Amino acid sequence: MKKRIEIDKNELNSNKNGRFKMQYREDKISGNKLSILGLGCMRFSRNAGETEQMILTAIDNGVNYFDTAYIYPNSEETLGKILAKHKKRGQVFIATKLPLIMCKKPDDFDKFFNKELERLQTDYIDYYLMHMITDTVQWEQFLEWGIEQWIDEKKKQGKIKQAGFSFHGSGVEFLKILEMRKWDFCQIQYNYSNENFQAGKEGLKAAAKKQIPVIIMEPLLGGKLATGLPKEAVGVFAEADSSLTPAAWGLRWLWNQDEVTCVLSGMNTVTQMEENIRSANDFRPLTGAEIEAYNKVTGIFNSAYKINCTGCNYCMPCPKNINIPGCFASYNASFVQNFTVGMHQYITSTAIVSRTPRSPRICVECGKCEGHCPQHLPVRKLLKQVAGRMEPLPLRFVLCIVRCFLPKAKKRSG
Repeated sequence: MKKRIEIDKNELNSNKNGRFKMQYREDKISGNKLSILGLGCMRFSRNAGETEQMILTAIDNGVNYFDTAYIYPNSEETLGKILAKHKKRGQVFIATKLPLIMCKKPDDFDKFFNKELERLQTDYIDYYLMHMITDTVQWEQFLEWGIEQWIDEKKKQGKIKQAGFSFHGSGVEFLKILEMRKWDFCQIQYNYSNENFQAGKEGLKAAAKKQIPVIIMEPLLGGKLATGLPKEAVGVFAEADSSLTPAAWGLRWLWNQDEVTCVLSGMNTVTQMEENIRSANDFRPLTGAEIEAYNKVTGIFNSAYKINCTGCNYCMPCPKNINIPGCFASYNASFVQNFTVGMHQYITSTAIVSRTPRSPRICVECGKCEGHCPQHLPVRKLLKQVAGRMEPLPLRFVLCIVRCFLPKAKKRSG
C-alpha cells in the first residue's frame, strides 16, 4: 500500500535559522523516519496561543511524532485544529489511542475511533494504540469482542497505518502481550530512575529484537526528573556537565539506547520545546563518567521520593473530591525539599483550612482510583500514609478550632 505521508528528512533537518537539526530513527516495520523527540500532548498549556506556537515550533524544527489520546482533555481537538489551520497534517505522524477502559461492548470501538478522526480533522491515524493494556486477561476479553479483526479491517481500509499498544502492567505480562499479535509498535514507561519498572529494560530489548519500534512515555517521570530532583542530585549532574539541564540528562539516557525509537516529552511551553530540541540535536553517546553520574543520581532520587506518582491524573476525579496527585506531590515535597514546603502544597491542594476540606482522611476506600492508576499504586494505603504525616493529631485539633470560626456558606435559593 502506498504511504499517505512522504517526509523529506533533509527538508526537516534544516530550518530557516539553521539552529536545529533533528535526529531520526527508523521504524523498521513501516520504514518511517521518526524524530527521536516526540511531543506528548497530555499536558498542553491552557494558553491556546502558546500551545499553537509550541506545536508549530516543533514541526518547523523537525519533530514529527505527536502523541495524544481520547481521554486527554481537549488534546485531540487542539492538535487537529492547529494542524488543519496551518495545513501541517502531511508533515507529521499522529499517534492516538483507543480508550479500552471506556469500551463496554464491541460497537464502542467504532464509536471512539470515529470521534477521534473527527476531533483530529483527519481520515486516518498513523500510529494507533490500544490504550493502557495491563495483562493478558484484559486483552483476551477484547479478543473475544473481535478487536483483532476490527484492527485488521481498519488497516485494510487505510484508516490505521500502524497498530500498537501502550503498556501499564508487569514485565512478565508485557512479554506475553508482545507474543499475542504481530504488533507494529509499542509504547512503554521507561526512565533512568526505574529502568526495571513495568516493561523495563527487558521489555525494551524484547520488542527491539522483534524489530518493533518502541515509543517511550514518562521519560522525566511527570517532570520530577526535570524540576523535582533533590539538590544533591542536581549537583552531581552539574559536576559532570554544567551545560546540561536535568531534563536534558533524562532524555539523553534514553537516546543512548539504540532500542529506543522515539522519546515523548509532555512539553507545554515554547521554551521547554526549544530546550528539548537542542538536546535532541546535540545528542551524542554517553561517556563512562556520565553513566556513573546517572547511577549516583538514581540512588539519591529513589531514596528521596517516597511515592512514585507521575501526576497523570488517571485516578481522578475522586468520588470524594480528594486531590490524589496533589496529596502525593506535597507528601514527596515534604521529604525532597522540607516539611514547610510540603505542608504549604498540602494546604493548597487539599483545602484543609476550610469547612469542606478534601483531606485524604475522608477517603471511603472505594478503590476506583487504583483501578485506573497506570503505576498500580496502592492509592488507598498511600492516602492513609499521607494523612498520617501531613495531618498529625495536634494539627487536626488546631484545624477543628479554626473551622469553627470560618463563615458558613450561604445556601442557594431556588
